[in-house]
Amino acid sequence: QLQLVESGGGLVQPGGSLRLSCAASGSTLDVYSFAWFRQAPGREREGVSCISRSGGSTNYADSVKGRFTISRDNAKNTVYLQMNSLKPEDTAVYYCAAVDYGTFELCALIAAYLEIWGQGTTVTVSS
Repeated sequence: QLQLVESGGGLVQPGGSLRLSCAASGSTLDVYSFAWFRQAPGREREGVSCISRSGGSTNYADSVKGRFTISRDNAKNTVYLQMNSLKPEDTAVYYCAAVDYGTFELCALIAAYLEIWGQGTTVTVSS
């Protein structure tokens, strides 16, 4: 059974950068598509970015395009979210999630499609 553990969150000033990591265990990484979601206090969970099983397909929410980059290292069983030019509105708990789409090379920012979730890591952007 795949298990996911996020890390890398913290407090950062506006304009700063953070790199989140999602470490996977219990199964090989390369059969799964991954996604990052976030949830700010009082707001609904929002899809941020996703990546297909080989990394050949990615998708981003409009609010983070050009600032965030998702990547994966199957050899290290880790998925990353590089976040640059952070804004106060990026403050949220960030969750890593995974789903097995079989042989399909795709990803989707639809929470209901994701099967396995981590516990989250908190990102606070404030001066």
